[in-house]
Formats: sequence, structure tokens, C-alpha cells
Amino acid sequence: MERFCDGDQTAFEALFTRHAGGVQGFLTRMVHDAPLAEDLLQTTFLSVVRSRGRYTRGTRFTPWLMTIAANAARDALRRRQHREAYSRQASAEPVSSEPPAVGDPGMRKHLEVALAQLSEDQREAILLHKLEGWSFEEIATLRGISVSAARVRAHRGYEKLRHLLDGVGDF
Repeated sequence: MERFCDGDQTAFEALFTRHAGGVQGFLTRMVHDAPLAEDLLQTTFLSVVRSRGRYTRGTRFTPWLMTIAANAARDALRRRQHREAYSRQASAEPVSSEPPAVGDPGMRKHLEVALAQLSEDQREAILLHKLEGWSFEEIATLRGISVSAARVRAHRGYEKLRHLLDGVGDF
């Protein structure tokens, strides 16, 4: 990355070749949409180019890159939730009074709405831990926090989810 910051374009190509596969896998698991993940991969590396002046020399590149990717994924998920909420509101479909069954798309919507109510730190910790299978050590490294702080974020998020989803259905 330092070579790229100094103007070496071949260094950027090497960074892209080395990290694109891992970043795309991460993004695909975050947004559950392969075409969107491909777009976000391009957005992530475009952000690397645009923000190379903010890269701190001597720091590890991968956590910096993954933070950019995670922010892109969070933004995309937030935009998707807003679009889905708007379309649900526009369609004005009647809502069933029965609790949704496990695997029911309605349950997924309840979960998405509940996740959207968490703080970004809590939501990211839960998504990385449960959906991505990351350890708390990996989350701590990505975010530049202690392992206990990563655990606390996830724990508080899980507690808030339990409260928000209380009575919605069986999990």
C-alpha cells in the first residue's frame, strides 16, 4: 500500500489481485447478493484509490481495507432496508396476526427490522460473528478494539434483538 501511495500503479494491481477474492467473499456473505457484492467490491477498491492519502503508513492494510468493505456493505444494507420498507408501505398488504414460522420470509423481515434498530457496532459484530463465522479476535482486529469490547458489542446486540423479537415467533 505504501508503494501505491507513492504513485506505483502496479502496486495497486497487486493489492487488488491479492485481496479481491477475500473481500468479495466477505461482501457476498454480508449482503447475500452476489451481483451487489461485485458492485461493492468495485466500490471498495475505488474508495481505496480515493482515500489512499488517509492511509497511515506502517499500519496493516487488511484491517483498513476490510473496514472500507464493511462500511460499503452496511451502507448497501441500509439502502436496501429503506427501499424494502418503502415498498411494503406502498403496497399496503395486510399483515397476518399469526406469528411467522421459522424460515418464513416474514420472520426474515422482522429480523431485518430488528437488526436495523441496533447500533452499527452491535449490528456489525452480530453479522460478522453469526453470519460470517468470525471469531471475536478477528472482529477485534478488524475494528481495532479489544476482544472483550467485540464480545460486549455482540452480547448487547443479542440482548436487544431478544427484546425486540420477543413474541414474534419461535427461534
